[in-house]
Amino acid sequence: MTGLILPRVGTAAPTGQTAASRSTAVPARLASIDAVRGFVMIVMLLDHVRETFFVHMQVSDPMDARTVAPALFFTRLLSAICAPTFIALTGLSAWLYQQTHSRADTSLFLLKRGLVLLLLEVTVVSFGWSAQFPPHTLWLQVIWAIGICMIALAGLIRLPLAAVAGIGAAIVLGHNLLDTVSPSPDSPWFKPWAMLHQRAAFGVLGVTIKTTYPVLPWIGVIALGYVAGPLFARPMEERRRLFAAIGIGLLLGFVLLRAGNVYGDRTWAAVPGDPLRSLMSFVSLTKYPPSLLFLLPTLGGAALLLAAFEGRNGPIATRLAVMGGAAMGFYLLHIYVLRGLYLAALALWGPNHGEVFGLPDLASVWLLYAALIVPLYVPTRWFAGLKRRRRDWRWLRYI
Repeated sequence: MTGLILPRVGTAAPTGQTAASRSTAVPARLASIDAVRGFVMIVMLLDHVRETFFVHMQVSDPMDARTVAPALFFTRLLSAICAPTFIALTGLSAWLYQQTHSRADTSLFLLKRGLVLLLLEVTVVSFGWSAQFPPHTLWLQVIWAIGICMIALAGLIRLPLAAVAGIGAAIVLGHNLLDTVSPSPDSPWFKPWAMLHQRAAFGVLGVTIKTTYPVLPWIGVIALGYVAGPLFARPMEERRRLFAAIGIGLLLGFVLLRAGNVYGDRTWAAVPGDPLRSLMSFVSLTKYPPSLLFLLPTLGGAALLLAAFEGRNGPIATRLAVMGGAAMGFYLLHIYVLRGLYLAALALWGPNHGEVFGLPDLASVWLLYAALIVPLYVPTRWFAGLKRRRRDWRWLRYI
């Protein structure tokens, strides 16, 4: 949702980078990365329409493959790629930003942008989801996680690239070893650990804090995204092959590790006489916090998307890149549009599923989702144009 720190054409190049090389390399990089970001934002919209208008059919984490309707299961599963892609691309974008700025400037920008995101999460975003101000409950969700990750990366980028790679890999590969660590609510470590690795709730000054996105694994993801940045110094065709190979490798690694049922997530089991639910059990993975087995296929999918969008400049890729270039604008806009539509439906038809209003079936969710894409694209395109026109409004870099 962030990722708005990519270098712009016309910015000063670091020592040794010529204007000619910048003019040929930077636009292609921006287009492919923004197109991937735009694509996963479209997927994210579907999940948020579901969460708003199908909340009476809520799913657990991980999803129960034996009880969840297959159509709902796979609708929810589609969104698994969103958060890992957003956060990995934020790390990648930080590396690209650093190619036209000093390391100190990049670190400072990451720090400031991260703090802005934390503020947005506990104010504008929380109000949009809860329709209460001040909110009685704060869900520390993906914007919070990205903000913390950017602050962490602000420090990590001062280390050698190999050290950042080692730290990122160690976190992603090893954090599930910490799953058994669970401080009790009366422990002084309970709240910090809930922020880092244990989804939990606690009170602060009369407000309930719910740590939906424990941040430790996501810090590993942003670090690995940053480490992938040097791949963009390679020719486009070579870069495409490398991203495709990485994506396929991660997917194969997931299949092998998941089949072994040894490490990386809760175990899965075949459902006798039901191949579909057996498959559902195999791909039912823990997102909060993201397990190793959750991250392998989703980051693999992100790598394949980067390979697929390299060099693409058709009308679909171009429009997706527009949306990806104004990611935060789209994110904030869609929250309030969905909230407004929900309150209007509640006022018109009243609650029809207990205390909430819900659409009658999943097909209606998909129809509403499809109907919202173009109306949300138009103002997002305007905002992206505003950001290009008003480079003198430096505060726009932070939203």
